[in-house]
Amino acid sequence: MSERKILILFGSQTGTAEDAADRIGREARRRHFSCRVEALDSYKVANLINEPLVVFVCATTGQGDPPDNMKNFWRFIFRRNLPNNALCQLEYAVLGLGDSSYPKFNFIAKKLHKRLLQLGATPVLPAALGDDQHDLGPDAIIDPWLQDLWQKALSLYPLSPGLTIIPNDVTLPPKYTFQYLDEASLNFQTVHDSSALFTDRAGAPPSELQPFSARMISNTRVTDESHFQDVRLIEFDITGSGIQFSAGDVVMIQPQNPPGDVEQFCRLLRLDPNRKFLLKPNDAGTSLPIYLPQPCTIQYLVERYLDIGCVPRRSFFELLSYFSTNELEREKLMEFSSAQGQEELYSYCNRPRRTTLEVLLDFPHTTCCIPPDYLLDLIPRIRPRSFSIASSLLVHPDKIQILLAVVKYKTRLSKPRLGLCSTWLSSLCPQNGEVKVPLWVKKGGMTFPEDANTPVIMVGPGTGVAPFRAAIQERTAQHKKNNVLFFGCRQKTKDFYCQSEWEDLIERKFLALFTAFSRDQEDKVYVQHRIGENGALLWDLISNKHAHIYIAGNAKLMPAAVADALKSVFESEGGMSASEADQYLTALEQSRRFQTETWS
Repeated sequence: MSERKILILFGSQTGTAEDAADRIGREARRRHFSCRVEALDSYKVANLINEPLVVFVCATTGQGDPPDNMKNFWRFIFRRNLPNNALCQLEYAVLGLGDSSYPKFNFIAKKLHKRLLQLGATPVLPAALGDDQHDLGPDAIIDPWLQDLWQKALSLYPLSPGLTIIPNDVTLPPKYTFQYLDEASLNFQTVHDSSALFTDRAGAPPSELQPFSARMISNTRVTDESHFQDVRLIEFDITGSGIQFSAGDVVMIQPQNPPGDVEQFCRLLRLDPNRKFLLKPNDAGTSLPIYLPQPCTIQYLVERYLDIGCVPRRSFFELLSYFSTNELEREKLMEFSSAQGQEELYSYCNRPRRTTLEVLLDFPHTTCCIPPDYLLDLIPRIRPRSFSIASSLLVHPDKIQILLAVVKYKTRLSKPRLGLCSTWLSSLCPQNGEVKVPLWVKKGGMTFPEDANTPVIMVGPGTGVAPFRAAIQERTAQHKKNNVLFFGCRQKTKDFYCQSEWEDLIERKFLALFTAFSRDQEDKVYVQHRIGENGALLWDLISNKHAHIYIAGNAKLMPAAVADALKSVFESEGGMSASEADQYLTALEQSRRFQTETWS
């Protein structure tokens, strides 16, 4: 009989795809498969020809882009010199995770499925496309698809005689065992610390594996104190980092949990924050977490690594139920982890945005029984947050500025919900002493024209204006005029960011600015209305002067409304039909003359 092994490869940006891959891994182990779960870029892709069965789990980011940890794989798999039968031995399945509110829903999963077919691989199932917008989230698609996957896998690779599927009420061993240093047999001096992880990367630009510790220079509120939304202009000093960037690029920031939450978590689980430990993988196929130093303290683990402020996923409740000795708590946890209990879980957890720490407080008898060895199975790592860079190196050498909206909102829970990174950054005060923030830069999705005569039309309501501030600063320093900005906010006196800066540029003839203050009159006015009012100017710039158009901001309604307003301009000023206007905008997008950078 063929070797019973399965490889699960994931491309994940926010952790959802990694969580789904881990779940498939756990289910594979219950069926006695030899199983490895790896990020796509950690895997030697040339070895795919030797793999009998591979499950690909991939998210789609930005405007149809692959996640950061599968970009190298993506480039390799689309090499033109790969023969059409390169993967003829491979059987595979693709699970996509996306959000149907974005135009390129699950684009990466669809394209990967098609490419694997082109290379001769055989799908064991049709591609599954999970959707965040579904009432029950991606699990609505994943659950039935996984049932079909295991039915197919067991027909291809039956269980050996005498073996049965490990039941769901039996706890699988943890990925890692904690070896506390006072118990560890190896010499302390032989263990590498976190800095040693990076010795072979000397001279490399800062990255997630080796961020630059940037000094915060200033942290200034740019909205009026009476305004409901706290927005900050934050500046970092990157002298000596080697970081280079252009307008449209993104800075990644690694946040940390608040001290009070760290203390409460350690108290609940009866952990000593000062205790040092080493992690030991329990399976030969499991590698150590690359973002965690060895040795490590409990304090570092909880403060910098475990995302105790995230909304826990279904797998969290399933694993938690195994540790519960309290009958009532165990019953509830089992309900939340069952397929039938997903509406109840959504109501308890997702809708009110209840955090992992709050859930642990709700299940005190279970929480105090959690074995530390399972912490990394139970709680995902803190993901870095991305921010559009709001400044240019040509104007602010050795500096990075960001526009940060502090996330704070109410649900039915008594405590307001707080964004981890924005709350942490807004709390830092460089006037009270030196503050360092780990960061690195990556290429953004937007690029601006080199030609000084090419106009740029930028639509950036709210903090969506950040990349355009960088672009306008850069283009002004290069003496490029023809900069048109549509900016929208609520009130001119409350949240008109960078007003004096824009007014100075208007006076110097570097900027044409159109503003929409939605609450300053009875009828709400948005950027799309201003686009309609200035149709003749825009059409002249687009059709006669080959302008490039950019949209940045919240993905909810604005991008579609702005695209519709542009198509209306093409119809009214360019004499196009509705379908011609549609095709024209698509052609602009394909030629990179229409670019968007949106987030939810």
